[in-house]
Amino acid sequence: MSASPLPVSAQILRGVFLLLLLVTGGAKLLDMPGFYGVVAAYRALPEVLVPASAWALALTELGLAIWLAAGRLLRHAALLVVLLHLMYLGWLLAALARGLELANCGCFGVYLARPLSWTMPLEDTALLTLALVFWLHARRARA
Repeated sequence: MSASPLPVSAQILRGVFLLLLLVTGGAKLLDMPGFYGVVAAYRALPEVLVPASAWALALTELGLAIWLAAGRLLRHAALLVVLLHLMYLGWLLAALARGLELANCGCFGVYLARPLSWTMPLEDTALLTLALVFWLHARRARA
């Protein structure tokens, strides 16, 4: 069975995730000390791991955006987009289940603060669904 080219709908999703990851990763890098505070507010990691984890999140998003822009091995990049959104969804749900009240979810770093709310898992589920569609298309394509 030969692979087919990436359909237009999947190219659009690739662009959407590329831009989203570029904006979110870049926004986090604008104020890393502030983003450390956001990551620490989730109380999911030992304090000593917060700076490295904050850097890892921001650089992973930027690296994944660059990978999507390069257009190579998109099936693997798309899978990482799925896993990243799955992780974020789990992280949000765990924080909400623990009753955390955060003034900033950290989705867009420090400067575009949004309070953590129960609508966010719905948004992340929608993004996760789109990421899965992108991944399924990328698996079938040559890219």
